[in-house]
Amino acid sequence: MTDSNAQALVVVAHGSHLNPDSSAPANNHADTIRETGVFDEVRTGFWKEEPSLREVLRTVEADEVYVVPLFISEGYFTEQVIPRELRLEEWDVDQWDSDGLSADSATLAAGDVEKTVHYCGPVGTHESMTDVLIRRAESVTGDPDVGPEFGFAVVGHGTERNENSAKAIEYHADRIRERGRFDEVQALYMDEEPEVDDVTDYFESEDIVVVPLFVSDGFHTQEDIPEDMGLTDDYQLGYDVPAGVDGHRIWYAGAVGTEALTADVVLERSAEGGADVGDAVERVRERTAPKPASD
Repeated sequence: MTDSNAQALVVVAHGSHLNPDSSAPANNHADTIRETGVFDEVRTGFWKEEPSLREVLRTVEADEVYVVPLFISEGYFTEQVIPRELRLEEWDVDQWDSDGLSADSATLAAGDVEKTVHYCGPVGTHESMTDVLIRRAESVTGDPDVGPEFGFAVVGHGTERNENSAKAIEYHADRIRERGRFDEVQALYMDEEPEVDDVTDYFESEDIVVVPLFVSDGFHTQEDIPEDMGLTDDYQLGYDVPAGVDGHRIWYAGAVGTEALTADVVLERSAEGGADVGDAVERVRERTAPKPASD
């Protein structure tokens, strides 16, 4: 017998049969949220790993389930694959009424498991992801006040791959620029202009923080981007942080989704879908804050 007042959170992600690190962010953020105790259950489900999207709701006892996609943009996976695999009845992407950046939540029935599912927008388009990008800069530089005399590059695939992905890149670059914290802010892409290969052409600042707007570290973030930027000729040999390139220092941060503060975005998405998260957002922000350097 289930508790009618119980609420569960399911974090869904892509996963990979080839990259063992792909599922780490989802599992880590789930652990962080689980420790807050605001959900009776916290589960993860994956497209390419176990537990699978098709079966994950069967592992949940609560009748009320909040599903948050750990994806960067709206598109094929959030609009088609996840709703289909979760068997969300009467799903229609128009229920989000989104322009590609504004998906919030839709309440649907998962009939085969008799649960109410609050299907939330992806973490990557939430306004709080801007904070995570900046936190990533703080983490890689070890400086909680980083910004003055620094450039900041947000990196994505490119519009030829996914128009909405580029929207997310531009959205967060604009938000960081508006804060006036960094001297220069630029959106860069792997597959089109302005290209991350030419990162130093777009900045006058000697120091540049580069953060890929990706959920997990994999082929693109660990191999392609470091080599394309000239940090190393062979990613297997590693590279310095910061690395000197064309008279600049490149502080390469790796995938934004690996930053612990991403758990806060998952919580905020679920809260907007109707979950009672109490003060968990504040607690996660405090818990994941960089520790001050010791004397």
